[in-house]
Amino acid sequence: MKKIVLSLAIIGLAFMVSAQKMAFIDTEYIMENIPAYKAAQNQLDQLSSQYQKELESIHSEIEQMYKDFQAESVLLSEDMKRKREDVIITKEKDYKMLQRKYFGPNGDLFKKRQSLVKPIQDDIFTAVQELSSEGNYALIFDKAGGTTLFFTNPKFDLSDQVLQKLGYK
Repeated sequence: MKKIVLSLAIIGLAFMVSAQKMAFIDTEYIMENIPAYKAAQNQLDQLSSQYQKELESIHSEIEQMYKDFQAESVLLSEDMKRKREDVIITKEKDYKMLQRKYFGPNGDLFKKRQSLVKPIQDDIFTAVQELSSEGNYALIFDKAGGTTLFFTNPKFDLSDQVLQKLGYK
């Protein structure tokens, strides 16, 4: 329903600015054709994989500690049980903290993505702004990510021009 309403709003906007020029770009296509973006993605994938392996290792260790505790709990005193439970709980808390540190909203992976990808996105935005000024475009849509554009005429696609403006073929 949201897509229909948004589509109608875009169509209405198009009628209101029919005297204005409009174009579209595909940021996914643009970024896929920038080698620095591909290199950044590879670096982020490697870092994510490294973090994931470390977390899986810790999780396996916690599971083993819990299994050992269950197997030995019959033989342990109440005091020893509490101590072992505390150790497991502490380890689980550390695991969750590390998980948030790596993959949280402001985690290491997010910060690394910002440092590697944001400059590329900023360059793309600057190139689009320049093309908008040069071509007197009132609106430039991004069709990446499944936006609500039902039809796009390739003659208004500025994606290749953005790549050229950035110095890529």
